[in-house]
Amino acid sequence: MANGRYVSYYRVSTGRQGRSGLGLEAQEQTVRDRLNGGDWSIVGTFTEIETATAKRVRPELAKALAFCRVMGAKLIVANVSRLTRDPDFMGTLVAADVEVEFCDLPNTDGPVGKFMLRQMLSVAELEAGMIAERTRKALAAAKARGVVLGGNRGNLAVHNAKGREVSLQVRQDQAARRSADLAPIIAEIRAAGATSLRQVADALNARGIPTARGGRWSAVQVQRVLARAA
Repeated sequence: MANGRYVSYYRVSTGRQGRSGLGLEAQEQTVRDRLNGGDWSIVGTFTEIETATAKRVRPELAKALAFCRVMGAKLIVANVSRLTRDPDFMGTLVAADVEVEFCDLPNTDGPVGKFMLRQMLSVAELEAGMIAERTRKALAAAKARGVVLGGNRGNLAVHNAKGREVSLQVRQDQAARRSADLAPIIAEIRAAGATSLRQVADALNARGIPTARGGRWSAVQVQRVLARAA
């Protein structure tokens, strides 16, 4: 039985599906069925509309994970089957420091859930590596047949090293990331007329946004978040 706060994340593969709801309604129903019963609430919903040319650009996933951290919520995804083959997607979830629930898998919380995510990432990376190896062999065979292969890929090691460095920094700097997650929300509150730290704290409490430790906001805590974000 589900309990607590959830942020739902849906994916459709084309703009046409996004506009028509094709595939989206089924995902929404799957989430409703999973959360049937219990004391729960969906505090946010994000829908990614992917195209064939931009499948690895997922701004809505980034927003959903940031909102999970801000609200102290769990991300819920309708189906994991296709996503387990995507190391970029799974890697993002592992690095996000957010609990994730997949509707087509048994519910696992805490350390067990994080372990499962890491295992799924390992499977995705293994499959991606096997595909890369098959591609490499196919290209080598083509080259042996005299096929001209273009493109200088000598900078791949540099890009990979930089990607690992960025990923490590993101995982290690959770406090700064939470401040960044909160910054646009605080800016919105200030734009609505809040002029003091106390007013910002009251607005955060009114929206149901918890502090990092799950408590209520004070002026001092708002000041610390703003200083860290700066």
